[in-house]
Amino acid sequence: MSALTFTLKIRPDQRVDMSPLVCHSLEKLEAAEIAALKLQCGKRKVRVGELFTVSGYDAKHIIIKNSFAKLDYIGKDLDGGMIHVEGDVGAYCGMGMKKGAIKVFGNAGIYAGCEMKKGQLEIDGNVGDFLGGALAGNKMGMKGGLILVRGNAADRVGDHLRRGTILIEGNAGDYCGSRMIAGTIAVMGNTGKFLGHGMRRGTILLWNEPKLSASFNDCGSHTLAFLPMLFNSFNDLNSPFANNENAFNRVQRYAGDMSEIGRGEILVKTVN
Repeated sequence: MSALTFTLKIRPDQRVDMSPLVCHSLEKLEAAEIAALKLQCGKRKVRVGELFTVSGYDAKHIIIKNSFAKLDYIGKDLDGGMIHVEGDVGAYCGMGMKKGAIKVFGNAGIYAGCEMKKGQLEIDGNVGDFLGGALAGNKMGMKGGLILVRGNAADRVGDHLRRGTILIEGNAGDYCGSRMIAGTIAVMGNTGKFLGHGMRRGTILLWNEPKLSASFNDCGSHTLAFLPMLFNSFNDLNSPFANNENAFNRVQRYAGDMSEIGRGEILVKTVN
């Protein structure tokens, strides 16, 4: 079937709210009806047809072409289906996603995957602050699903993470895993300052030695039986996380944040 395709014709000066263009909302609409939908663009509303050329008809598979960093809320509350984005995306990509998949062939802005519940979000490039985090004033971030970033992530990855998995092939910025409640964050590159600040529970998995605050206790070296099972769960990903050469089960374990309830853990690969 021919995927429902939106090809950007012009780059507007103002930011665009793309949240109406999700699979479950467009399934019963004809191409002309979709082109007539209105999107918020700055202070005014514009028709989809003014910004995009609309082609194809399979709303379960949406393709957005010529995307750029002012297209916000792509895949917001997605409830099934697949969205492929060719180019960069703006803020809040995949926010509140319930199920389905989003693949971004470019970079993403702030709050990507924030408060998502299920589904899978893949970003080929870099991503901004608060990946998988909570919106300002909220106490729960990502609640389930999987996020894979092939580039680097900025600050506050997984802030208030409640459940789910965040995988980062590159580096993560400051406050990675801040205020985590549960869930898993894995970073193959380097991490910044204040790792796990205020985390209550959950796991941060690292390939490189981090700089930790004094509120994390060194619990020594351990061989953990659950790690091979965790790595096996990544086998279907097109990622170094699926490569057996990058898997390990011997770690240096740090418990914290002891300024909170201290049930979180940071596991660092041990060089054999």
